[in-house]
Amino acid sequence: MTDEPQLQAKRPVSSSLAGPYGHPFHPILVTVPIGAWVASLVFDIASRVVHRPDFLTQGSQWLIAVGVIGAVLAAIAGFLDLLAIPAGTPAFRTALVHMSLNLLVTAAYVGNFLWRYSTYTDSGSVGLGRLVLSAVSLAALGVSGFLGGKLAYRYGVRVADESTQAEGYTPGRNAKDVRSVV
Repeated sequence: MTDEPQLQAKRPVSSSLAGPYGHPFHPILVTVPIGAWVASLVFDIASRVVHRPDFLTQGSQWLIAVGVIGAVLAAIAGFLDLLAIPAGTPAFRTALVHMSLNLLVTAAYVGNFLWRYSTYTDSGSVGLGRLVLSAVSLAALGVSGFLGGKLAYRYGVRVADESTQAEGYTPGRNAKDVRSVV
């Protein structure tokens, strides 16, 4: 049987903003900054090995901007998920570290964008300092992602309770219908 604090962390504070029960928006929204920032680092590295790197340098800068916008949207949904977690619990402390790391990473990418924007007309490859800042920021994002996984997969934050999950493993008419589709 699941206790009340754990059930509380599974229910959205606002279904319309954070996603309905069992379908939180935060995990899908984080794919935007992760993808954009990984791609920007690839562009940064590639800009240092190609003959004419201007398009990669500019592309990386705008991928960083897309990532920042996506991170802000993910942060809103993530903050709403945080509000559902009872304070003083290990899940809440993990969520605070997860949020803090994400805010630091986003701030680092805002700084990185502004640093690049200040030299936007410069041609050439991405400077080593900017590339290192992106790599370190992405590593911190990886640590934060590990903590986000811990919140969902270990503590079950915003994940459907076990009785709801059991519906997917109960043989019956619906299971037969699904097999006929596949």
